[in-house]
Amino acid sequence: MEMNIEEIKDKLVLRYPYLLVDRVISLEQDSIKAMKNVTINEPFFQGHFPEPYPSVMPGTMIIEGMAQVAGLLTESQTTGQTLGYLVGVEDAKFRKQIKPGDQITYNGKIKRSKGAIYKVEVTAKVDGKLAASSVITLAYSE
Repeated sequence: MEMNIEEIKDKLVLRYPYLLVDRVISLEQDSIKAMKNVTINEPFFQGHFPEPYPSVMPGTMIIEGMAQVAGLLTESQTTGQTLGYLVGVEDAKFRKQIKPGDQITYNGKIKRSKGAIYKVEVTAKVDGKLAASSVITLAYSE
């Protein structure tokens, strides 16, 4: 299943400037592939690594994008719970800088679930090269 930005907005409560998923390429029972186009117009570039350094996407925003992808994957599996909360970030690794003009491809796979708690392995790649990875834990409430 694919999702455009309007369908994503129906699933996630976040809006600009925190909505960090542009399109879902595929969504299966236990996996997801999504993408984000990174532009210089992102508000976080104004104060992160200002001149003379090149613009670099903050790691916290990469993690937030991963959490949103994990949320899109897991929300369809919850019954009665409507809002997912980020409750854990494990093994976060950043291997490549993400800059304006890059397209992030997120891949997520459910690692484990127990009740309303889900652990999702998520990677972020740019041009097929691993930029970041983490295990995201989400908990859902009624």
